[in-house]
Amino acid sequence: MTLEKPDRALEPEFEEETSVEIESRVILFNDDWHTFDEVIEQLIKAVNCSFDVARGFAFEVHVKGKAVVFTGDLQKCLRVSSVLEEIALHTQIVS
Repeated sequence: MTLEKPDRALEPEFEEETSVEIESRVILFNDDWHTFDEVIEQLIKAVNCSFDVARGFAFEVHVKGKAVVFTGDLQKCLRVSSVLEEIALHTQIVS
């Protein structure tokens, strides 16, 4: 009995995808040091949102103690978090 070597042309071809996009979120936490105006200004700078949206985030952080202020890929979340932390705001990135 002889085993024949299988024809390579019959083997399925697979494309490997190594990049997996995992959506992350930036959480901003409340503190007792920053004014609403400081937080709103930094949110506008970090998230590129309107004054009203930033004010809504700031109010949610004040009332609930924290708020998700940005959702996106990890690189963008790192950038947003970095801008918020420029004035020592406390943030966390979660996936």
